Order: sequence, then C-alpha cells, then structure tokens
Amino acid sequence: MKPTTSLQQKTGQFLHILLPILITQIALSAITFFDTNMSGKFGTADLAGVAIGTSLWIPVQTGLSGILMGITPIVSHLMGSRNDKDVAYQVTQGMWLSLLISLLVLLAGFLSLAPILDFMNLEPAVRDIAFRFLSAISFGVIPLFGYTVLRSCIDALGQTRVSMFVTLIALPVNVGLNYLLIYGNFGFPRMGGVGAGVASAITYWVIFLVALLIIYRSEPFVSLRLFRSLHSMSLRSFKELLRIGVPIGFSIFFETAVFSAVTLLMSRFDTVTIAAHQAAINFASTLYMIPLSICMSLTILVGFETGSGRLKDARQYSIIGIGLAAALSLVTALVLLFAGDHVAGLYSDEPQVISLIQHFLIYAIFFQISDAIATPTQGVLRGYKDVSPAFVICFIAYWVIGLPVGYILATYTDLGAYGYWIGLITGLAIGALLLLARLVKVQRSYAVRAATK
Repeated sequence: MKPTTSLQQKTGQFLHILLPILITQIALSAITFFDTNMSGKFGTADLAGVAIGTSLWIPVQTGLSGILMGITPIVSHLMGSRNDKDVAYQVTQGMWLSLLISLLVLLAGFLSLAPILDFMNLEPAVRDIAFRFLSAISFGVIPLFGYTVLRSCIDALGQTRVSMFVTLIALPVNVGLNYLLIYGNFGFPRMGGVGAGVASAITYWVIFLVALLIIYRSEPFVSLRLFRSLHSMSLRSFKELLRIGVPIGFSIFFETAVFSAVTLLMSRFDTVTIAAHQAAINFASTLYMIPLSICMSLTILVGFETGSGRLKDARQYSIIGIGLAAALSLVTALVLLFAGDHVAGLYSDEPQVISLIQHFLIYAIFFQISDAIATPTQGVLRGYKDVSPAFVICFIAYWVIGLPVGYILATYTDLGAYGYWIGLITGLAIGALLLLARLVKVQRSYAVRAATK
C-alpha cells in the first residue's frame, strides 16, 4: 500500500485491495454454498441436517475468527507508522491465540454438541446427519483458525491477491472432495451430507499449509522475518489482541448467530420449510460477501491512513466504500427480484421447496440492503480501532430488537416462518442507522484531536 493524493488514486487502490478480497470471500462462501447445494441434491434430510449443522458451526467459526481478525488493524497500523519490525512478533502471538481458541472450541463441542441437538427435538435422520457433519468438520478447526491469522496478516500488508490465490486453490479441492464423498463416486464411501463435513475439514488443512508455505518463502513476508523466530506466548500481547479482536468477534457473532438462532427456532416447522429457509439464507449469505469484502478492505485502508495520521484520506476511503456497497446492493436486489426462481432451482429439484425458497428470497432483498450500509461502516470503525460500541449496537439491534420482533410475528400472527425474516429486516435496519451515527461521531472526535495537536 502507498499514500494517495487524488480521488482517482484512492479509487484505484481501493479496488486493488477490494477485488481479490471479494473473490476470496465469494470462494469461501462458495464452499458453504456447494456443501449445502450438493447435500440438497442428495436428499432433503441431508440438506436439513447440513443446514442445522451449519447453523451451529458458522456463528462459532465467524465469531471466533473475528477475534483473530483483530490482527488486521494492528498490522495495518504498524505498517502505516513504519514499525515493520514488530509485525512478526504480533503475528506469532496471533497464531498462539488461534491454537488456544481451537482447543477450547473442540472441548466445548465434545461436551455440548449431543445435548444441544437432543434439545432441538429433530427428526432422527436430520439429527444424525447434523451430528456427524459437525464431528467431521471438527478435524479442520485448528488449521482454519490458524489460516485466519495468516490471512489477516497477508491482507493487512495489502497482499490480498495472495489470499485470493490460496482460496481459489481451496474451492476446486472442496467441490472435488464433495463430489467423491457425498455421492460415493469413483469407489469412495457414499456419505451424503456428512461427506461435506469431511471435505471441508480436509480443505481447511490445504489452505493453511499453502498459506504457511507462501509466507515462509515469498516477499514481502520474508523481509518481515515472519516465523523465523519462535516467540513464547505473551499475555500482554494477548490482551491487546483481545481488546481489539473480542468486540470484532462478538459483533460478527451477534449478526451471524441471530440468523442461526432463527434457523434453530424454525426447527418446529417441517423439514421442507427448514430446508427452504436455509437455502435462501445460504444464497443471501453469498451476496453478503460483497459488503463484507468492502468492510475488510476499509479496515485495511482506514487503518493504514489513520496509523499514518492522514485523517482526511481515511474519511474519503470510508465514503468510497460505503457508497459502493449501497450501489451494489441495489443491483443484487434486482437479481433476487427477477431471477428468484432460477436461484431456487439451484438448491432443490422439488417444486414445493423451490416455491418456498422464492418467497424467502423476496424478504432477503430488504435485509441485504441494510447489510450494505452496516457492514462497511463496521469496517471503517475497525480501521479507527473503535470496536466496542459497534458490538453493543449489534447486540441491541439483532438480539434485543430483531429476534424478539421476529419471534412475536412468527408465533402470534399468520406470517409463520416469514415473521422471523421481518424481524431480521427490522434489526438490521436499526443497526445500520446506529452504526452510521457512531461513525460520524468517531470521525469528528479524530478531527478535533488532530486540530488541538
């Protein structure tokens, strides 16, 4: 990355950072998409089982990965302030933290997975597939969280094309393994939805090892001497990582978990409704990769400019990013509105399931527009290292407002399952407005402090 002076240069650098991240996120989302899609083609019970398993796994994965993503603003600030020599130490501490978090996740899963699934009172076939899917994917927890740290460092250095390269390797590996393990092709065991979990675990190991090899042997990572020295664990460094990472992780967790909570609450509906809901959520999550990628780009660029003391440039990047996300959300809304039947057909061959997916996708139009404002705004706030208020806002918007409204509408009106989606739309819209207000306050605060120096 380098300082920019004109709007044209900023747009160019923003797109240079953004496009590889977008491709990376779409590819990562595509792994979940193909897990759901290919399991659905195997059978409705497998689709529902993978849907339940994914609903339990994704909040844990994204929330804890969010904690580890705290390394991004730390490294970008170090690079912006020209403290390059400290990067290797911080990244090593991030790797230690990822290992500790992985072990805690595995222990928690071992103790609580079966009771949680039993409490949900699922159909026996769906419960069995969900349990075995999550058991299989657990073998990839350690490399997945390790890769999160490596990727955060890579992206913070502006080397987003490297992350893109690694993820593009992962996609064909995952789809190929799904083809072999879900359907039992070429003599492999016919595992159904459980095969998707096995394929994902293997894929996590592949991307971790490839990323580690690149960092150890390629520039600019070699110049930073990453992993050339084995630094011991430092509670002081953990404290800084957690101070930034925990609010980020909780913000992501509150947003992803509310969707998973809705899926779990919908377990009282029939298997067809669960499958259709999850298919619609899965596609909407794929579209969410656009604002999420813009969010990650803004964290890197705003963090770099803030670390360098160029507050005007940081503010200009925030306007470019949020404006682009809002414009693209209108385009994706048109896709959902006019091509909903084609999208639904990607997930199932059963007419009843396709019809339900189409209805859910109409509601998805509205909350993905709110996401286009809220998510990039969070990215800007992370670039300023202002993270705690955002997670409070997310908790209030999604859990105090959105989920209760959805539950009331789904339980006490004729809307049924659609009531949950209206609740989600309400929470996301309120969250977007509150986050924008927080950003305006933070930028004014930075401007006042700069003026008094």
